Amino acid sequence: MADARVVILGGGPAGVGAAWQLARQKKAHAILVERGATFGGNSGSFEAVGQRLDYGSHRLHPATEAHIMADIRALLGPDLLDRPRHGRIRLLGKWIHFPLKPVDLLLELDKSFAFGSLKDAIAKKLPGAPAEGDTFASVLRANLGPTICDHFYFPYAVKLWGHPPEKLSGIQARRRVSAGNFGKLVKKVLGAVPGMKKPGAGRFFYPRRGFGQISEAYAADAAKHGAELLTDTTMTRVERVGDTWRVHVSKNDGVRVLECDQLWSTIPITLLARALQPAPPAEVLSATEKIGYRAMILIYVQLPVDQFTEYDAHYFPGADTRITRLSEPKNYAALTEPKSSTVLCAELPCEVGDRFWKMSDAELGELVVEDLARSGIPVPKAPTAAFTRRLGQAYPVYLNGYEQPFQVLDRWAESLPNAISYGRQGLFAHDNTHHALFMAYSAVECLNGKSFDRAKWAEFKKVFATHVVED
Repeated sequence: MADARVVILGGGPAGVGAAWQLARQKKAHAILVERGATFGGNSGSFEAVGQRLDYGSHRLHPATEAHIMADIRALLGPDLLDRPRHGRIRLLGKWIHFPLKPVDLLLELDKSFAFGSLKDAIAKKLPGAPAEGDTFASVLRANLGPTICDHFYFPYAVKLWGHPPEKLSGIQARRRVSAGNFGKLVKKVLGAVPGMKKPGAGRFFYPRRGFGQISEAYAADAAKHGAELLTDTTMTRVERVGDTWRVHVSKNDGVRVLECDQLWSTIPITLLARALQPAPPAEVLSATEKIGYRAMILIYVQLPVDQFTEYDAHYFPGADTRITRLSEPKNYAALTEPKSSTVLCAELPCEVGDRFWKMSDAELGELVVEDLARSGIPVPKAPTAAFTRRLGQAYPVYLNGYEQPFQVLDRWAESLPNAISYGRQGLFAHDNTHHALFMAYSAVECLNGKSFDRAKWAEFKKVFATHVVED
């Protein structure tokens, strides 16, 4: 029997990945605490109107580390599908294939946009090009020029993060925009040309029963190996008593105190700080008010047709629509059932409590129908249902200067004995599922008996800081 007891807060990929590795390697008795009814967090799935649906658009990217991909293949078997990417972006009133295809760019791209982008690329090579600076706006304008920025990235940024690009940190551009300069952009386009494609280019992996099947498979196998998984369970407070952590949790059948040697948190670092008793220093609590997350409403619209379009996802960067992305879950897994029914999932970034957050499901369904009609892809028949899922912490927002309060929180978390904060929410990081799993695997590698190798963890955190989101 393993010597250590580890309580893990949060059942997303970072949480279930760690629970699985701890249990499988018999390194510790893992106790995972998940507030929801299922695993996966924002990367989970649920069932409604006869379909398995995801919390937004998710893909497993070929960039996933080989050993993690091997584990996922072993867990899912034939349910892990290899699928071609087939989306499109609405740019200046025209639809362009995404990932970008050379033929599409030549035939469909707005000519003024094409010439403007070419002019910007040439100007970047000339003397007097603007310095990169430290804001989202200055970094992308220096690297991509005004045409692409003003017509694509900047309006999209305002919708995604709710702030002008000048108020966002340059780190947001470097961590979130994978094609952050003309060289990378050209490579992405040429990567679609036969004979020049890298392995996995233009493809993705997707589970037959929705993206949440990945986290569910990790959780199920972790339980088989002895991990204790608690769902519908809320952490109410955390306290340190001697050499032991005590995690207070509640469920409808009562309260419970979990004692452990190690506390691993994947919940928002701000929530962890507020849950600790005795309370952290005033400087730490103040820092929790100075960083924040962008909320998201996922609006699901059921249509009485077999298929809405052939595309898996549509992107809406322009300010003329409210939604940012639309996915059709049946297309991700090439499903033909159920007949005469498909569900669209529209993503609407917002703030908790704003006018969008206060809208009814019916009103939000109408908003989606209006945006689609405005974009030239009206729904063929009236929707038969509209419902929502609301995510309070969808994206970390990197405002200028956010690094200082986050560093206060990160240093505080690092100072806690036998505790770590990691994952998208715990490290306030933009990442993909494979990044979160890599963090989980790294944490387990640092555990030796009841002690945790902080020096090795520090080296892993340097790697985490290099992760760039895959589009």
